[in-house]
Amino acid sequence: MSDTASFRDTLEVFENPAPTRNFTIEHHCPEFTSVCPKTGQPDYGTIVFTYVPDRVCVELKSLKMYLQKFRNEGIFYEQVTNRILDDFVAVVQPRKVTVESKWTPRGGLNSNIIVTYPDEA
Repeated sequence: MSDTASFRDTLEVFENPAPTRNFTIEHHCPEFTSVCPKTGQPDYGTIVFTYVPDRVCVELKSLKMYLQKFRNEGIFYEQVTNRILDDFVAVVQPRKVTVESKWTPRGGLNSNIIVTYPDEA
């Protein structure tokens, strides 16, 4: 698997235009692709980010480029969803965020993985 730092370095931010207000930003990325590490087959899904920014917001082109880096990565659904959350939190430092991966059915099964920060356990 590729170096986490090189992935994170792709993400860029800009100043939050309303840092004193809690507001929600939602980004849908319907063309996410990675590779199943067990079968080598491509996995297709939608990644949804729902977050309340603090001091900065994620820049969308950099988010797109970041997600495209997973195209050839052999990584399980659960692992990639958690990694995306960890990278997003490290760079954007939101007040809160949920990352949901919604996977295209394969073999008659589809999966949705939902991770949050801060942890709501």
